[in-house]
Amino acid sequence: MTLVDAPKVPLRHPEKAHRPDQPVAPKPDWIRVKAPGSPAWRDTAAIVKEHRLVTVCEEAGCPNIGECWEKKHATFMILGDTCTRACAFCNVKTGLPGAVSPHEPVHIAEAVAKLRLAHVVVTSVDRDDLADGGAAHFAAVIDAIRMASPATTIEVLTPDFLRKPCALEIVVAAKPDVFNHNLETVPSKYLSVRPGARYFHSVRLLQMAKELDPQLFTKSGIMVGLGETRDEILQLMDDLRSADVDFLTVGQYLQPTRKHHPVVSFMPPPEFKALEDIAWAKGFLMVSASPLTRSSYHAAEDFAKLKAARTNQQQI
Repeated sequence: MTLVDAPKVPLRHPEKAHRPDQPVAPKPDWIRVKAPGSPAWRDTAAIVKEHRLVTVCEEAGCPNIGECWEKKHATFMILGDTCTRACAFCNVKTGLPGAVSPHEPVHIAEAVAKLRLAHVVVTSVDRDDLADGGAAHFAAVIDAIRMASPATTIEVLTPDFLRKPCALEIVVAAKPDVFNHNLETVPSKYLSVRPGARYFHSVRLLQMAKELDPQLFTKSGIMVGLGETRDEILQLMDDLRSADVDFLTVGQYLQPTRKHHPVVSFMPPPEFKALEDIAWAKGFLMVSASPLTRSSYHAAEDFAKLKAARTNQQQI
């Protein structure tokens, strides 16, 4: 076969192919991660492969995969590996997704049992092509995990279900322990960073989740380094507290490729600590803020702290 005859590899981000290359800033000294490859990491990778599962750890190029998989903590991504959105920050493949696998809930549940997870995080691509945005599939996954591992607590990180009536109600009715939906950035950056989403819809989604089930823990996260101001971050915190969100995560944006949104700035660790202190003062039950913080980073440990914080608050 000649080079001319060789099949073309599909572009991972066809919508970004014709964008001009963006500069890639060198990472500062405080962003260092452990390279994957330990025996425990290989065990986790084998279980993921055996059950033909997709993880956001791999698809989004998470910098913490070495540490998390060594602890046998994986974040499962359901509804396929192809997203219908084209966010400027995200490394998940974009395009027209395939059919939803009816066997996926059972495969996820089997992997959770094999990994003996005390707490599991389940997320998904955006599926704007589905009438319910994939809500019923989220519910099926939650039910399957409950059947296979009754003691495992479940955290869902969902899309925004924009223009999908009753989708949120389906997910909340399945009784996850934590409902997470990330705002990702401040409202002024939505057009350039998250053009398919609407900031105040996302805030309202989180508020509605708590209204539907007041005992449900709610959670949201943002990235810094996309050009936002400090005042915008503080206003976002107030918006989340107005929606009664319990848990805030703040992490550094890292640029996946030259076609993605550039890193405008790297926030030093002391500034993350300052934001964390402010978030605690605003009344969040749990806050995680550091350069390498991601939505599911240390999720099990943080969930235990979240429960303890609510118990302490109720005893006051």
